[in-house]
Amino acid sequence: MDSTVPEDTDSSGLGKGLKRRHMNLIALGGVIGAGLFVGSGVVIGGAGPAAIVSFLLAGIITLLIMRMLAEMAVARPVVGSFYVYARQALGRRAGFATGWMYWYFFVIVVAVEAIAGGRILQLWVPMVPLWLLSLGLMLLLTATNMVSARSYGEFEYWFSSIKVVAIVLFLGMGALWITGLWPDSTPGLGNLVSHGGFTPLGWGAVLAAVVPCVAFYTGAEIVTIAAAESEEPKRAVARAMRSIVARIVTFYVGSIFVVVTIQPWDTESVGVSPYASVLEVLGIPGVATIMNFIVLTAVLSCLNSALYTTSRMLFALTRNGDAPAFFTKLSRNGVPRRAILLGTTIGYVSVACTYVWGDIVFNFLVNSYGAVALFVYLLIAISQVVLRRRLEREDPAALQLRMWLFPWLSYATIALMATVILAMAFLPTTRSQFLMSGLTLIAILIAYEVRRWMGSAGVDAESLSPAAPIGSSAESDGPDVSDGSDVSDEANTETERRGTPMQG
Repeated sequence: MDSTVPEDTDSSGLGKGLKRRHMNLIALGGVIGAGLFVGSGVVIGGAGPAAIVSFLLAGIITLLIMRMLAEMAVARPVVGSFYVYARQALGRRAGFATGWMYWYFFVIVVAVEAIAGGRILQLWVPMVPLWLLSLGLMLLLTATNMVSARSYGEFEYWFSSIKVVAIVLFLGMGALWITGLWPDSTPGLGNLVSHGGFTPLGWGAVLAAVVPCVAFYTGAEIVTIAAAESEEPKRAVARAMRSIVARIVTFYVGSIFVVVTIQPWDTESVGVSPYASVLEVLGIPGVATIMNFIVLTAVLSCLNSALYTTSRMLFALTRNGDAPAFFTKLSRNGVPRRAILLGTTIGYVSVACTYVWGDIVFNFLVNSYGAVALFVYLLIAISQVVLRRRLEREDPAALQLRMWLFPWLSYATIALMATVILAMAFLPTTRSQFLMSGLTLIAILIAYEVRRWMGSAGVDAESLSPAAPIGSSAESDGPDVSDGSDVSDEANTETERRGTPMQG
């Protein structure tokens, strides 16, 4: 039931149910998806043992992007995070595109992960139709998200804990094998060079593999969105982002190192499921069941986070007149249930279409969102440069966590991100994703122009129209979004005109 201002909320109306432990595991789990456990085999097959370098380079790029985002999030924690920062730095059109691209990305993640989870469950219950299993997973996690932010946080805490424990155990067993302490092991690093060398397909293949690797890291930024519902938004973001180096090096690079050291990179089973392949060498019983359980956990974690992220991004869009005010309404616990239901409904429709038309729909979904998150990352990097200059002039004390070697490392990060996106256009394996994602971006920009032409886009597209930081007086004076009433674009515009220290 929707009601008045929820208990334990800030002035945005969102609940404050996420604890420190939730935030730590949301940040950690956001980086560890099913792509690591299964998709990394494709990268190894395309780059050889040097896939270690591909994952390291992609990790460095992601680390730099997250550091740039963390600087802005700690200085000005806002509902909507990087969507608001793009809007403040680059204007309303860029903000609109950033917010809706990110929303679209995770709406498709809902559909893709629901289908993937259904396929895993079907291994155990083959008599149940795929569409019914996928529908059941979406219903379960939709219900979880509808209760409260804390409910989402608890589920994500345990999903992420399972993933982290699995990777830590994998790294530990791998270290024992490599050092000769595992029973009947063949220690050493010979597999890194004995099957065509460290770069059997050349350094060009290693660099090309960086493109899909960057996509594997997508999700680290979710913690900056969740910060709006945490008790200590600035501390939560700063703590989570400072630990990202250890996550990237240990979990991704470390586990890929274990895989290509224990198993020859060109082993067929490595391409199918690299972690299961290594567990078979180690002699772990029930390998298939164990890996299916871990991958299912990763899928459920991604599905849970996707439902949460789509709803909060849509809620942020409504606060700035970039989405219908209908989705602004909150429940008694400060949950944007209408926004959750929209993302879930699209997921349901996608699953139904997949059931009717099969892999045609699934492949379309995968291609249409493949590069969208990378577009968002590029806009995050550009926004940081603009807002950093503004903060240095107007509120330097707010820069409690700074981007390293500014501005040169920021410029280098923008160049690297742009290179990754352009590489997608030229690599045969990613060209279709680039083109379809480009069409997605064009459709969003056309939607903005239509909305602007119809007079419902709020303030002028070229002006800077920032949202206020969480809990600020500017936000408190804005429209009351927790009572379920419709909020007009004019009201949003008036709130924006009051400005924040970031406004130029």
